[in-house]
Amino acid sequence: MGLFVLLVGALLYYQRATVTTVLIVRHAEKEPGGGENPPLSAEGERRAERLATLLGRGGSVWSPVAIYVSATERSKQTAAPLARLLGVTPIVADADPGVIVSLIQAEHHGEIVLVVGHSNTVPAIVAKLSGRHDVPKIDDDDYGNLYVVAIPSLGKASVMQLDY
Repeated sequence: MGLFVLLVGALLYYQRATVTTVLIVRHAEKEPGGGENPPLSAEGERRAERLATLLGRGGSVWSPVAIYVSATERSKQTAAPLARLLGVTPIVADADPGVIVSLIQAEHHGEIVLVVGHSNTVPAIVAKLSGRHDVPKIDDDDYGNLYVVAIPSLGKASVMQLDY
């Protein structure tokens, strides 16, 4: 009888297990020579629209419930088309990877979240979420990476890197 209770308990625990999915991108292409806080270039605006199309299709399983952005114009503009499509207000967060990861872990267990970061923060966010230390640096001219970090409540996190 004790074994039966243990198995039922394990099954119930397993059924309640969830996966938190964090989608992480670098902001889209910025306007060259735009000063310290440049807006997106025309190419960057097209990439932001592609992101919205990819993640915002009606009923998409990849649609985030929350979007985190840094305080920069290019980060906000990258998220804007998707936010409009989903009716979500982006959350401006401290650019520190540890702060963003803590917010996601505290507020979005079992949900899908998008983070729009920068070349120097995206790899650190992916590493902190996944526990991996082999996340490559992002080159200055590389804007098309989409990292998908799946964090199960049971087991190890997994990382998938896509291009969009």
